[in-house]
Amino acid sequence: MKRPLELAKEEHAMTTIVTLTNAFETLASMRIAQIKNQVLQAQQFFAELWHIYSQIRVDNLFRFGRHNDSDELIDKELFIAITAEGGFSGDIDQRLIKWMLESYDPAKQDIIIIGHHGALRLTQLGIQYKKYFKLPVQDRNINVVPLISEVRKYRAAFVYYQTYVSLMSQEVKRIELGQAVQEKGKQIAERDELISEATYIFEPSAYAVVAHLERSMMDIALSQVILDSKLAQYASRFRAMSVAHDRSDDTLRDLHTQFNRAKRAQSDERLKEIINGLKKAGVKA
Repeated sequence: MKRPLELAKEEHAMTTIVTLTNAFETLASMRIAQIKNQVLQAQQFFAELWHIYSQIRVDNLFRFGRHNDSDELIDKELFIAITAEGGFSGDIDQRLIKWMLESYDPAKQDIIIIGHHGALRLTQLGIQYKKYFKLPVQDRNINVVPLISEVRKYRAAFVYYQTYVSLMSQEVKRIELGQAVQEKGKQIAERDELISEATYIFEPSAYAVVAHLERSMMDIALSQVILDSKLAQYASRFRAMSVAHDRSDDTLRDLHTQFNRAKRAQSDERLKEIINGLKKAGVKA
């Protein structure tokens, strides 16, 4: 049996772990509430843009904001994987990377990774990626322009990301970006009044205005996907910290029980030594 002093040190260390896991759990819960509000605001703005876009569509094609379709495109698909920056996101990043690699062929796809955790995982697996972006720290005014610039170079772009179901449940999803933007718009409103060059003046042209709206909607769509991923990551972190907190709390109680038993055993041993000493000295106990 361990000595009481050793158990006291272990109990003190476990108390620190219990406090830290509880703090991380609380922080994750607060961030979840904040990001949920941001997602709702982004959805409202997207709805307003789509309402305008659906009225001035020059055709039924979604060009990813490319004004000139004659630009030479990379004859590959682009995979975008959104992961966490740190390693406190549970197992959801590993599941996402594993799922993406099941469809990955270096000859047919390029990978852009967002988040240090995913980049580290791909490096460990010996998988090369084209570019790496840090996961944005802030939840407002997320700059996705560099990412959209890469998307516009490819014929198709697929995003792998985490999605929030509940505090205890998160899933990984894959969307085709252009189709996702259009589907998102169709869920909002039907076209009611057409805006054309016959009734409005466009500068420099209707195609340029449509391209700008497409880029803006991709900006919002990608920002929302990133926020959704962060929401799922915080939920996964909350779950991981909740499990860690419960386990450390159980361990702390067990250590405290062992400590009390060790102290009692130590006291009993000392009492026995005193009684034996008195007997040897010829004194009645």
